[in-house]
Amino acid sequence: MGDYDDLAREILSRPPRLGGVRLVAVDGASGAGKTILARRLALALGRQGVEAVVVHTDDLLDGWDDQTNYWPRLESQVLAPLRAGQPGGYRRYDWTAKRFGDEWVPVPADPVVILDGFSTARAEIRPELTMAIFVSVPPTEGLQRAVARDGLALRPYLERWQRVAERYFARDRTKELADLVVDGGARPAGVDVAVGLGEHRQSTA
Repeated sequence: MGDYDDLAREILSRPPRLGGVRLVAVDGASGAGKTILARRLALALGRQGVEAVVVHTDDLLDGWDDQTNYWPRLESQVLAPLRAGQPGGYRRYDWTAKRFGDEWVPVPADPVVILDGFSTARAEIRPELTMAIFVSVPPTEGLQRAVARDGLALRPYLERWQRVAERYFARDRTKELADLVVDGGARPAGVDVAVGLGEHRQSTA
């Protein structure tokens, strides 16, 4: 069983594929533990002396119905500038006001950029990913965590989100083609996700 420092070193041993940026996708279902993993990975990279920024793609969604359609926004505002060696940025969606905020969140062209969110390891970006990580969780457990996190009132939205995600992953073969599959199940929400580097495999993309 490896740890986050091992994972950070593995990422740094690989070449950048999005311009000069090592782009890492942390994908998986809602409640799997993606955000925890992304944040801990960024800290581990910092311990290696490498700047890393985390982009939470939920911030780019234009509401609940934008689950998979946010990508052109991410591409034009973040990925295209990074590809050209320039900083990117985006406006964070306000889920209460139901609109994008006025302030831009900067995304510097750091050596490592981590995309945290559903469908971030999708087929169209795989050739430019330094690593695709899929965090797996049993559907029931993932839904329970998501409801505990977001509130019972949002359960119908989260159930629909889960159904869309399951269909998407099957079609995209996201887990099958990931470089690393992490077991996010059987751990309480908010507890660090163990990373098994022994599960690492080269992507066929």
